Amino acid sequence: MHDAGPLVTDSEEETAAAGERLAARVQPGQVVLLHGDLGAGKTAFVRGLARGLGAPADDVSSPTFTIIQEYRGRIPLYHVDLYRLQPAEVEELGLDEIVDSGGVVAIEWATRWRDPPGGAWVVRIDHDGEDRRRISIAGS
Repeated sequence: MHDAGPLVTDSEEETAAAGERLAARVQPGQVVLLHGDLGAGKTAFVRGLARGLGAPADDVSSPTFTIIQEYRGRIPLYHVDLYRLQPAEVEELGLDEIVDSGGVVAIEWATRWRDPPGGAWVVRIDHDGEDRRRISIAGS
């Protein structure tokens, strides 16, 4: 799953399953930077990541208005959505402290974080037709 060619999924569940597979590879303290347009499937991917980390996947929803949600599993998952924030506001969130807490941090709209840590997983999800998504995963 590391620097492999793109994965194509044909449903939201398959997109979540890709996140679940990544969960087997992530370690505490790692960051997953999610890129993709609105409706691309970033939250579905995080739902699978949560399931793979032992957190209740049904609890996962887009944190657009809450900004940060925490899900408890064998490793805590912090789900962050930077969509509504300007880069200067992102600096005030204390993301470095969250990363240092020992959980996995999944960040939607990651381009708004000016200085993400090195060694992060980078996930790019693109529409490729109606329910089809093309997912590229690179990193750690």
